[in-house]
Amino acid sequence: MRLFAAVSIPRDRLDHVARVIEPVKDRFSGARWTDPANQHVTLKFMGWADAGLRAPIESACSDVAGLHAPEELGLGDLGAFPSTRRLRVLWVGLDDPAGLLGRLAAGLDGALAPLGFEVEQRAFTPHLTLARLKTPQRPSGGFPQVQFDRMAWTCDEVTLYRSHLSPKGARYEALRSFPLGG
Repeated sequence: MRLFAAVSIPRDRLDHVARVIEPVKDRFSGARWTDPANQHVTLKFMGWADAGLRAPIESACSDVAGLHAPEELGLGDLGAFPSTRRLRVLWVGLDDPAGLLGRLAAGLDGALAPLGFEVEQRAFTPHLTLARLKTPQRPSGGFPQVQFDRMAWTCDEVTLYRSHLSPKGARYEALRSFPLGG
């Protein structure tokens, strides 16, 4: 199984992002846009895992989620990896004043390392991926300045997903959700 742990974003927030970004999509030639139904905030990508590890993975996710209280999140600014001048991934950042997402990501890293999953070496940047580009590019007309409404919501669970790959793209299946705070 190809697995990852993530936080879901309410559909009305995803629809808002899609509406705001629509007028500037043509600035990103060759971008592969992520279907809003597949958008989420990845906390820990595990990759391929033996089915026998599912129970210990679920236990680790449950333990980490139980250590953190629900917190308020909101939509942030438009950003890009590796930079806005030469981007390969276009994203919306998340406003996370309590640092919940970073703490969850670090907790999952630590809890899953004994199961053989590598600890992430890059700094965690909570984001919602909008598009990917095959080769780095500078957006035509410069990086767009768009404004998302914050649209706060309460993050109260972590979900373990299975990724099904096909020539048409990935499809994500929610396997189990784990409430924050137990």
